[in-house]
Order: sequence, then C-alpha cells, then structure tokens
Amino acid sequence: MQALFIGQTYIDVTFIADEIPRGDEKMVADTYSVSFGGNAVTAAFTCAKLGIKPELMTSLADDWLGNMFRDMAGSYGVALIPRKVAQSSLSFVMPKDGRRAIIRCRDANYLDPAPDVDLEGCRAIHMDGHQPDAALIYARRCRQMGIMTSLDGGTIRQNTLDLLEFIDVSVVSELFCEQLKKSPEDTLAYLHERGARIAGVTLGAKGLIWSEAGSAAHTLPALPVPHARVIDTNGAGDIFHGAYMYSYLNDPGRDWEAHFTFARAASAFGIQHLGNEASLPTLKDIQKVREEFGELVKA
Repeated sequence: MQALFIGQTYIDVTFIADEIPRGDEKMVADTYSVSFGGNAVTAAFTCAKLGIKPELMTSLADDWLGNMFRDMAGSYGVALIPRKVAQSSLSFVMPKDGRRAIIRCRDANYLDPAPDVDLEGCRAIHMDGHQPDAALIYARRCRQMGIMTSLDGGTIRQNTLDLLEFIDVSVVSELFCEQLKKSPEDTLAYLHERGARIAGVTLGAKGLIWSEAGSAAHTLPALPVPHARVIDTNGAGDIFHGAYMYSYLNDPGRDWEAHFTFARAASAFGIQHLGNEASLPTLKDIQKVREEFGELVKA
C-alpha cells in the first residue's frame, strides 16, 4: 500500500437542465452523467487516474449501486476496504452558471466497526472527515508511524477539531472558516496551532490561500478558464486534493507550492467536463492545461 483514502461513497447523477420541475411538472435534461462521488472517493480515483493506485476505505452496500461502484473501482485499480451500510448513497447534482445545486441521499449508518488495516508501506493518508471514528483512529496511527496525513476539511464534522491534532496537511473550505467564525487568514493560523505543517483554504474561483508553519501566507489564484468553458464545478476540490496527494507521493521532495500548482491545473481541467469521471485528468491533460495558460512548469 502506498496510500490510504478514507471517505463516504456516493453514486453521482449529474445533469444539465434549465430548472427543477415542481408539482406534477416534467422536463427532459439536456445531458447527464453517472459516476462515482464523494470527497475522498473522488480524490482517490484522481490519484489512481494519474498513476498511483491507492486503497480506499469507504461505505459499501450489497445492492446494485454498490456493485456498480465495485466495478468502477476495479476499472481504476482502486483497492476497496469496504465498510458495510444498508443502502448506497446517491447525489443528484445540477451544475449551472459556475455553481452547483446538490441533493444527497445518504446512508452513513455503518454496520461494522472500522476495519483493521495493515499500514506497512503506506506513505500518506487522506480523509474527508466522513467515518469520523476511522478517520481519528488512522490519523493518530499514521502520525505515530510518521506517515503524512492530509485532511479535506469541507465542513466541521463530528470530531473534526479533535482530528486536526493529527493532520500534517489541512486544506479546508470557506464554509469551514465560516463555521469557525474566522477569516481565511486566521483559519490558517488556527490550523497551524492545531498541528498542521501545511495549511490551506480553498476559495473556489478565487483559488487557494496557504502557508507553511512559521511562514507568511501565499495566494495561488485559480487559472483563468473562460466562463463559457466551465461546465461542472462539482468535484473540483476533490480533484485538487487527489492531485496534490499524487504529486506528493510521486515526488515528496518537491515543495508544496509545486504540489498545489500541479493540483490547480488538475482542477482547471476538471471544471470543463460533466461528472466526476469525465473530469479526472491524465498527466498529459494537466500538462496541456499548464501550457495553455502559460504556466511555467518546473523541471
């Protein structure tokens, strides 16, 4: 095992439509996509698409959607560590004008305890705060073993603030900052106080603000993808996390500006496609994005 990802599985149904029907109305969407979903899940698939196949501890049901997800994971070489739930979870995603509305149908009632996983050979772990018990167990264990720990802090969940004590790379959302009642800059300081070596706040179309412990904050603007080419922003942050995980695993000696810059280009590719699967870039796709926007690629 090179890397472990921990999160919640969704099957995403993403569609383009002018509006949502109400009452007895019916309408036909312009187009749609069905793919895997979930924060750490999409990050794991991103890492696999780029060339490093992780293991994924995630919710899995014995139903036809669960079987679909098993097939998806197998096609990407993602080894599953299943945690049983009664029903698969669904997301209905409607992108429009650079934003996205989501309806989630979720079963997070895990029917068994967190699996015991042998971490021999593991070099990094990434989690999204779902499966709070497993996240805390493995973040603590990895910290003790010197394995790099990464958190996608989309929101403050059950034990997120306890989890921060064991996280090396904490990259959180603007919503996370709002829940803390802190500015992005103050949130960076807070994350370092809790133990993060690298802290970041994703700002959507405005990019990323990040810092290393003991250093000033840096701003990494989003690449200027023309608005007309922005199809679906859902999953862009998850792709960002998966891409910096790949970059770190591929070359841990590079600095975090390089890892985040690589991940920025991966997200810029993703928002130009509908659904998570179509949004996953290859290394060639990322190189093309960087060349198109005149980004100097360090050797």
